[in-house]
Amino acid sequence: MFWRRKPRDDEPSSEVGEGAREDQLPAEATPDWEPDPADFDDPPASADMAQPEPPATPGSLDAGVARSRGGFVARLRGLLAGGPGEGPSWEEVEETLIGGDVGASLAIEIVERARARRDPAGSLAAVRAELAALLVPRDPAWRPRAAAAGQPAVVLIVGVNGTGKTTTIGKLASRYRAEGASVILAAADTFRAAAIEQLGIWAARSGSTMIAHAPGADPGAVVYDALDAAVARGVDLVIADTAGRLHTKVNLMDELAKVRRIIDKRLPGARPEVLFVLDATTGQNGLAQARAFTEATGLTGIVLTKLDSTAKGGIVFAIEAALGVPVRFIGVGEQVGDLLPFDPDAFVAALFAE
Repeated sequence: MFWRRKPRDDEPSSEVGEGAREDQLPAEATPDWEPDPADFDDPPASADMAQPEPPATPGSLDAGVARSRGGFVARLRGLLAGGPGEGPSWEEVEETLIGGDVGASLAIEIVERARARRDPAGSLAAVRAELAALLVPRDPAWRPRAAAAGQPAVVLIVGVNGTGKTTTIGKLASRYRAEGASVILAAADTFRAAAIEQLGIWAARSGSTMIAHAPGADPGAVVYDALDAAVARGVDLVIADTAGRLHTKVNLMDELAKVRRIIDKRLPGARPEVLFVLDATTGQNGLAQARAFTEATGLTGIVLTKLDSTAKGGIVFAIEAALGVPVRFIGVGEQVGDLLPFDPDAFVAALFAE
């Protein structure tokens, strides 16, 4: 369903709710009006009663890591499962970890620490323990939370095109709607007209509301209006899409930082979750992207998509070790229920299962 701010009698026809250009807005894309419930069109009765599609049966974590388990982990097992008198080839272990997208310098560190452990359970257990130790501590009950009463929780989704960003937003919206939360999707990827249409499909599918301006509108204005709508209607969660940006495009990264400032201005004290969507098949290049986004926006979490499509699941360890940012969700399939909350212990257990 779509929700746009109604024009007031004293406003020009090109108001923010219809996709104003950046030069039609005050600094930082902040409209000069205060939110009021009467400023927003009531959704039609049918929209109020819209229900999300029932979530599909969640995908299996075990199946999602099957390629990695049969790839670099199987090779590790072959190298490290020798008898008591058989010393492993640690150089080959390093090469295997690098091949699994753990990264060269980190692979060396893991091997050095594993050798020093002299684990009575064996070398494979030592490597497994060192990999598990790279995963950062997290709150198992984590979920997006509002900073104050009357405010929505805010999630800003960032990443480059082709990583599954829009699909991830749809799956997140479906998850939280199924839990009973009201959700607004902010279509702030205004530079790609198809992104607005795709997000609208997911809004309808999940039973969420979408705030959209015209293609080419200022992304900050879209986010600002979405926050106003959420406050006016008492909505629980705002999930904001952003343009698919190459991390080498400085002007686009600056625009993303601007959107973050707009959130801070409209909801003082807000603590938005900034989730970076990373395609697991991109490996170390994806890690370079994540570094750049961390510098621009301060990432609070990673969504790792297409994990079921790679045999190099070691990127999970590389990301958390390098950034100190937790992986929040992993994608293990194409269905709505195939976006799973990341459980470090379950992930390591599934990866090393025999």
